[in-house]
Amino acid sequence: MAISARVLVLDGHPDAGSLCGALATAAAEAAQARGAEVKRLHLADLTFDPCLAGGYASKQPLEPDLVTFLDALRWCDTFILVHPMWWGSAPARLKGLIDRTFLPGIAFAYEGDGHFPKKLFEGRTARVLITTDTPSWYLWLGYRNGWLNILRRQILDFVGLKVTHMQTIGTIRDATPERIASFLDAARKLGAH
Repeated sequence: MAISARVLVLDGHPDAGSLCGALATAAAEAAQARGAEVKRLHLADLTFDPCLAGGYASKQPLEPDLVTFLDALRWCDTFILVHPMWWGSAPARLKGLIDRTFLPGIAFAYEGDGHFPKKLFEGRTARVLITTDTPSWYLWLGYRNGWLNILRRQILDFVGLKVTHMQTIGTIRDATPERIASFLDAARKLGAH
């Protein structure tokens, strides 16, 4: 596997002081240690309206932080996303970032009368680390990995971001210091490849 030269790491937790922030930092530092050029963004630092008020029927101007995110995504070879799972999905603010930026003409485009889009972020890979309080075995057995499938197939793959790694870690609420150290190791491995 070729080493990615440009890596974007997004801490997708709306709280800047979260474990996801520490995990995103660990992934970014591991990528830098292997020689990659790294850009880091923290959802908590981005200012934007997360509501796509008019859907695709009207154009909603992109705030400067959304333009910054899109520029970084276009720049990178690999997108690393670290976020918590809340109510079986992403936090609303992270979903709002996706809603506001993964737009027709920006992230995908329908051509002619085709039903399948041209993937405008093609040629990039994505790696995802999700924190959760639901054990991985139950996410699969009880929920059939609902969010993981949606994120992989209906969001990232839809726009051309090929997922090369997707992992859930937890449970978070009762994690011992040893378990948290193992979570940080998982994040470092995400950035090291």
